Order: sequence, then C-alpha cells, then structure tokens
Amino acid sequence: MTGNEIRELFLKYFEDHGHTRVRSSPLLPANDPTLLFTNAGMNQFKDVFLGLDKREYVRAASSQKCIRAGGKHNDLDEVGKTARHHTFFEMLGNFSFGDYFKKEAIALAWDLLLNVYKLPLNRLWFSVYTDDDDAARLWEEIGAPRERILRFGEKDNFWQMGDTGPCGPCSEVHYYMGEDPDDPTKNRADLVNGPGDDTMEIWNLVFMQFERSLNDAGEIVQTSLPKPSVDTGLGLERLAVVLQGVKSNYDTDLIRPIVEY
Repeated sequence: MTGNEIRELFLKYFEDHGHTRVRSSPLLPANDPTLLFTNAGMNQFKDVFLGLDKREYVRAASSQKCIRAGGKHNDLDEVGKTARHHTFFEMLGNFSFGDYFKKEAIALAWDLLLNVYKLPLNRLWFSVYTDDDDAARLWEEIGAPRERILRFGEKDNFWQMGDTGPCGPCSEVHYYMGEDPDDPTKNRADLVNGPGDDTMEIWNLVFMQFERSLNDAGEIVQTSLPKPSVDTGLGLERLAVVLQGVKSNYDTDLIRPIVEY
C-alpha cells in the first residue's frame, strides 16, 4: 500500500463515519503568536476547542502538514538518531468538537487499525495517562489484552500544543517492529516509550478536556474546556513503515524517492 493510498484510506474511513474532510492548514499558523510553525493537526481547530469559534461540522478529519523544529514539540535533536523522527511530516487526524469522546475515539481507532489496515494485535501496545481508568477500561473492553495496556505520566501521556492552550490526557497506540512478536523477551513492555526503534508510537488519541493559560501573576492555571473533545494524530510516515514492511521512515515510498534523487 502506497503512502498516498494509506492517507486516502484514512480520510475516506472517517468520511464514512460522519467526519468532514478538511484541508491541511498552512505551515505558518494564522493569528497565533504562540507557534512559529504548525506542529499538529489540531492547530487550525484551536479556537473551536476553546469555544471561541464554531464550524458547520462537529466531526473532522485531515492530513496536516507539520514542522517540529523548535518550541515544546521539537524533533530536530532526534533527526539522524532514530528511524522515525524528521522535522517535516504529515499527521493524520480525526477530531470531535463536543460530539464524541473517549469511547467512540477508541472504538474508531481499534476498528481502523485492526479491521481496515489489518494490523496484528500481537504487535500492538496501548498506553494511557496515569489515572485514566476510563481509557484503560475501554481498551480492555474492546479487546486489548490487559497486560498490553500501560500507564505513563504527563511526559508521555498528557498532550498540549504549547506551554499554554488546549490540552488533556492522551492514549497512545504503539507498534512492535521487531522479530518474533510472540517472544516476550523481545516484544516487551519496557520498550514502549523506551529505547530504540523496535517499538514505536504510531497514533495518539488526545482527550481534550482542559485549557492551560497564564494568570495575572504569570502562573499557569488549568481550567475545563466548554465541551470535552477529541484530537488524534496518526503519523503517516510511521504507518507507512508498518504497512510497507520497512524499518525506517526514510525507506517508505514517501521519502525514499527524495533520498535516491
């Protein structure tokens, strides 16, 4: 499956599930002094999450062009050290603006990965925020083995676009790339958010519940958003690695032709 086919299948899947296909926004964010470059699919929906803007749809899907070369989400220092980092990439995402929340987001991700892209369950790991019992329960109810549902703190499983702005706990899907996934000495829990490229994060489901802002004293305060929402990010290049059976983002048909040229 080519990178273009992977992208189109994602967007078509969510269109079939009531989402409006939205074009990628520019790499230079409009009217947002908190960002130098667009770093996530949710950037163009920031004011929608905050309740300051309203669209004619409550569900959206996009393939957002992103640059992470500075600021809170900076991949520049990882380029050349891992097989999965580069400063420019495309982020596939589905969004709910107060329409559905954790249960539906997890069900859609599960269905797409296992039933549409046909990823093997024995290679998947699922992570949730430390105290997010709801997300852990929902993954288990839909079919994820309990021992493959791991908990992490704010560094790995709480997402925010910058130091301020919309934020919330998140749940990630990780994929084991190594040999013999049924060997517990190789396909191990400690490799999730751990060293090397054998197990990599492919999809992040963010449960947008809060806003972090500065008060008059310059301190960061956290308040609840008007409506709990969903913001997800699935790395197109990383999914291409998995589906094309290669070991590096640079070996996918999205990037290899550029390297060869």
